[in-house]
Amino acid sequence: MKTQFTEKDLAQLASLGISVEQVEQQLADLKNGFPDLEIRGAATIGNGILKPTDEEKKAFLNTWDTYLQDTNHKVLKFVPASGAASRMFKNLFEFADNHEHTDFIKQFFASIHKFAFFDVLNKKCVENEGASIDQLIADGKDYLVVEELLFARGLNYGQLPKGLLLFHSYPDENRTPALEHLVEGVQYAKGADNIVNLHFTISPEHRTLFATHLRSHLEAYQQRYGVQFKINFSEQQKSTDTIAGTADNQPFRNDDGSLLFRPGGHGALIANLNDQKADVIFIKNIDNVVPDRLKEPTVEYKKLIAGILVSLQQQTFAYLRELENENISDAKLSIINQFCKSKLFNDFDTSAMSHDELRKYLIGKLNRPMRVCGMVKNEGEPGGGPYLTVNADGSVSPQILESSQIADPSWMRNATHFNPVDLVCATRDYKGNQFDLTKYVDKKTGFISSKSKNGRDLKALELPGLWNGAMSDWNTIFVEVPIETFNPVKTVNDLLRPQHQ
Repeated sequence: MKTQFTEKDLAQLASLGISVEQVEQQLADLKNGFPDLEIRGAATIGNGILKPTDEEKKAFLNTWDTYLQDTNHKVLKFVPASGAASRMFKNLFEFADNHEHTDFIKQFFASIHKFAFFDVLNKKCVENEGASIDQLIADGKDYLVVEELLFARGLNYGQLPKGLLLFHSYPDENRTPALEHLVEGVQYAKGADNIVNLHFTISPEHRTLFATHLRSHLEAYQQRYGVQFKINFSEQQKSTDTIAGTADNQPFRNDDGSLLFRPGGHGALIANLNDQKADVIFIKNIDNVVPDRLKEPTVEYKKLIAGILVSLQQQTFAYLRELENENISDAKLSIINQFCKSKLFNDFDTSAMSHDELRKYLIGKLNRPMRVCGMVKNEGEPGGGPYLTVNADGSVSPQILESSQIADPSWMRNATHFNPVDLVCATRDYKGNQFDLTKYVDKKTGFISSKSKNGRDLKALELPGLWNGAMSDWNTIFVEVPIETFNPVKTVNDLLRPQHQ
């Protein structure tokens, strides 16, 4: 039975750029859920994950350096940066409410001088509280220090995006993650024209803050590194929001009767990525940055996975040009088919195919977006990461899965690696045309979660994740990268780890 929408509902949908058909499908998804993925196993070294030798590393690094020297190639760093830092300060928000000195809080205050934001926070405390941080702690008023850090009367860190918080200290400056991404970009994404292209996805309320922050440092950084930065921003498109549902899968309505739509999760960013016109695009989360003294492994392996991408893309393009010939030899088809299996890890029994069926199958498998993903060896609890899954056409290929997508936990016991969100992507075809990335999304890989609004329970629908189902139909290659390249900041005390000092 179809949902009845009022004229007011239809006007709301039109203003968001969302069709009735989209809403109906989303309500159906909330009702029916999503099918379990058919998994063949965890990807491991030699079975879905590459571990290049030293000689191979050298060749791939040279390939990337050569690629960057061509002025016809545009390289871009794409940084999802819309997340607010509120979860990073969860423990401090609790302390602001209850003043309870947990081990986490004790560590925070014992090492407070080590934070890059100490000086500006101390200044705020003197301005607003009439005392320094050390004085407030000594007087038993340490809760005021936290209030100055988190709330609007002080630094307002509890409401700012992670990208604009001071993470790292240097002798002559302190840097935010946004600035660290600029410096990273110089080291592995600088084109032959000395241009470094960066794109940040941000929340609408933070656009001015981001623009002002980066603009205030741009000239100094351009002079220091001898480059020109081209920086753009985008916001998650409202048309990617999803309808919230009630317990009986009807549209959830706000108190004023309007339909409630919620952001569709990071999978919605495939639309933002689709708008980027570049030959190679690096994707890395905003908080996974380190100070300059530790950047070398990150830079080396970024270049490595980019070199692997370019090498595979060049071979793929060459084969696609040969496949245009309907009279291509059976021997050549066999070579290309083996390339698909051994280099791109697309496995399918093609033995019963005719010559023309195999040619068309190979064109379909090769003429797709491509991504190379760094994978870190799992030294903790196994969970989401690189797996080999069965596609709709019966073929098996590498996919990045979240733990929630893995119905049988036994699959995770054999997992050797996890996903640090370290991707490099090729989004043009062999004729130079931009792929429509929205056509390569597996829409059956969304997520349903339980939320609430104004005390009322609701069902929330998240779109297939950006590096999960949203890239499901890409050619995917996994490469082992060292743990040193993965340094996210999930809590404020993570900034006290040696990797951020």
